[in-house]
Amino acid sequence: MLITSLQNEKIKRLVRLREKKGRDKEKCTLIEGFRLLSRALECNVPILELYFCRKFFLGENEDKLISMAQLRGAKIFETNSNVFRKFAYRDRPEGLAAIIPIKQHSLKSFIPHENATYLVLQSLEKPGNLGSILRTADGAGVDGVIICEKRTDIYNPNVLTASTGAIFTVPIAEDLSENICKWLRKNKIKIVITSPHAKKKYTDENMTGSIAIVIGSEQCGLDKFWFKHADSEVYIPMLGMADSLNAAISASILLYEIARQKEWRKAKK
Repeated sequence: MLITSLQNEKIKRLVRLREKKGRDKEKCTLIEGFRLLSRALECNVPILELYFCRKFFLGENEDKLISMAQLRGAKIFETNSNVFRKFAYRDRPEGLAAIIPIKQHSLKSFIPHENATYLVLQSLEKPGNLGSILRTADGAGVDGVIICEKRTDIYNPNVLTASTGAIFTVPIAEDLSENICKWLRKNKIKIVITSPHAKKKYTDENMTGSIAIVIGSEQCGLDKFWFKHADSEVYIPMLGMADSLNAAISASILLYEIARQKEWRKAKK
C-alpha cells in the first residue's frame, strides 16, 4: 500500500507519536533509521507497523529488514518522500520508521546478583544525554539503569537516536528516590554518589562489589536525600577552568572505572 496523502490517518498518528502526549495516550512510540530498527528486531521488540520510502534508502539491506519485520507480524506501508518527511524526526531520513509498544519499567523486573553494577539517574533533563548514557551503560556491561524523579521521557526520539539501540538492551526502571534507596539497601548494594565537593577521587574508591552510582541533573546536581543516604562520595578531578562535566561524560568515566576494577579483580583471582 502506497501512502501519498499527508491527511492519511495513519500519518497523522505517526506525527502524534513524535510528542509525549501522543506516546502516553497510544502506549506506543516511533523509532526511525536502519540501525535502530535492526537493533529492535535483534532484541525481539514487537514491530507493530513499519513505514518505508525507497528514495531515502542508503544501502542494499533495507528490503531484508522489511521482510524480517513482516515475517514477525508487522504491517508494512510504503510512502512517498513528502509523506515520510512529515513524520520523520531525523534531519536526514533513512527511509525506515516503525511503531513499537512502550514497555513498563519497574524495579520488580530487576533481579539483583552478586557483583552487579547499577546506574541511578536523578532528574536528568537532556534527552541526548540520557540516550548517550544508555549507550555507555550497554558498553560497560551495566546491569540496570534506574531513573528517579524523571524529567525526560525515555521514549523521546532524541533518547532513542542517541542510544543507538541500547534502549532495547539495557534493563531500565523508574521510581522515586526513596523506593530506589530502599531497594538498594535491601539488596546490599553500595551507594556511591558524585560531587565536586567530595574528598575522595573516584579512582581511590573500591567499586568491585555490588554497586550503584548515582548521578544528578545537569543543572542542579543531586538532592540532599542522596547525600544523606550515600555510602561514599567521589569526585572526578577537573584540571581546567570548568568545574564539572556533563552527566553523560561523568557516567562514562565512572562506569568504565567500575568495569576496570572488576576486571582487575577477576584477573587477580
